[in-house]
Amino acid sequence: MKAEILFASHNSHKVDEVRKLLPDGFTLIGLRDINWTEEIPEPFFSYEENAKAKAYFIYDRTGISCFADDSGLEIDALEGRPGVFSARYAGPQRNHSDNIQKVLMELQGKENRQARFQSAIAYITSQNKIEVFKGTVEGTITHAPKGNGGFGYDPVFIPSGFDQTFGELSDTIKNSFSHRAKAMQKFIEYLRVTK
Repeated sequence: MKAEILFASHNSHKVDEVRKLLPDGFTLIGLRDINWTEEIPEPFFSYEENAKAKAYFIYDRTGISCFADDSGLEIDALEGRPGVFSARYAGPQRNHSDNIQKVLMELQGKENRQARFQSAIAYITSQNKIEVFKGTVEGTITHAPKGNGGFGYDPVFIPSGFDQTFGELSDTIKNSFSHRAKAMQKFIEYLRVTK
């Protein structure tokens, strides 16, 4: 029998990405699968604290063991922005294209294009039991979007060691080493040990 895990996310792109990362023996459900429509607060200025807050929020209201992630893009020349505000950097509408354009505009004339994606996953099984798993991938920001794959800032992020953006790389390649993949690998190892 497969173990069912709730991913506390409304983001269908993230749910699909994580579903591909889970090994056999686990079934992933998202908030849409339990008809959850309420917005989840992200009140903190760190990925870990936001991930914990989201996991606690859903667990408190459903009693279901779940995990939540918070992730973002940090650009050196922008002093770490957009960071925890990555999803809504250009406004509350959370438009990927608008966010990308804002970042590219702010980087005009800057030579340093170094950046990284960060991810923190918080897994809660009881009120007093929460585990956190983190992942990072380094890279650079392009001068224009490239590729139609992925989501968010993927079309402008070239991971270190590659000459293509996450938007150009296949899901299989991206999911082998992305920030979320690295955090998920740690999470999956934890699940295998504690299952």
